[in-house]
Amino acid sequence: MLIRTGYDIHFTADRPTPMMAALSVHPSRHRDLKTPHRIQCSPDVPTYDYVDAFGNVCTRLTMPAGGVTLSADFIVEDSGLPDPVVPDAAQTPVADLPDEVLTFLLGSRYCETDRLSNTAWSLFGDTPTGWARVQAIVDFVHGHIRFGYEHARATKTAWEAFQERQGVCRDFAHLAVTLCRCMNIPARYCTGYLGDIGIPPVDAPMDFSAWFDVYLSGEWHTFDARHNRPRIGRILMARGRDATDTALTTAFGPTVLSRFDVHTDVVPEA
Repeated sequence: MLIRTGYDIHFTADRPTPMMAALSVHPSRHRDLKTPHRIQCSPDVPTYDYVDAFGNVCTRLTMPAGGVTLSADFIVEDSGLPDPVVPDAAQTPVADLPDEVLTFLLGSRYCETDRLSNTAWSLFGDTPTGWARVQAIVDFVHGHIRFGYEHARATKTAWEAFQERQGVCRDFAHLAVTLCRCMNIPARYCTGYLGDIGIPPVDAPMDFSAWFDVYLSGEWHTFDARHNRPRIGRILMARGRDATDTALTTAFGPTVLSRFDVHTDVVPEA
């Protein structure tokens, strides 16, 4: 399956403003690119890429006074298969976890494990460990939060999403990640493209999506608390502890987002 995807995003600013963008395809999907992925800037400004501590490709630039448009359009190959389901994947004891995985058990900016630990154990302490426990957490979060773009807030944390019971995909992911960590299941936040592939079209503007991975049986496995079903065509962009590590753009000064268009479509077969 070939998927054509990309974005067209415009920011305005009244002064030159440094910016960092995590808008590139994750290196784990580079081999699947069928056309080059390049971030185009208008007006043309110098950019350079680096790889951060979580393996994400980040782009640095300075937005000129007046603003800048960031865009990309590319084709990526996908298996066309839904997310794998591995019901017998087992939970690894904390003492046996690899050193590099331990950070995904800790609290972070948007995932307050200290505030939700007692709640997590009261809700899931009697559930079977491993895949079944993660699925129980996903089922809970999926039913606990009501989705709506009007509920989006850049500062909303997992604790606040739990209390308010409404949010967007990042809030579903943050709460599920936090509850998994409280139960000693390493979990990392993911962001990327997820089009309406293999499901009825959704009557809403296309957006980037958030999901999460958990570490079971020595591997990372994908879960999605918003949709709560295996999906086709995920294209990973970035992953980390939470949305802090995977922010699509970070501006180091006052800016206004004035246009935001994302597209993800299956390329018709010849």
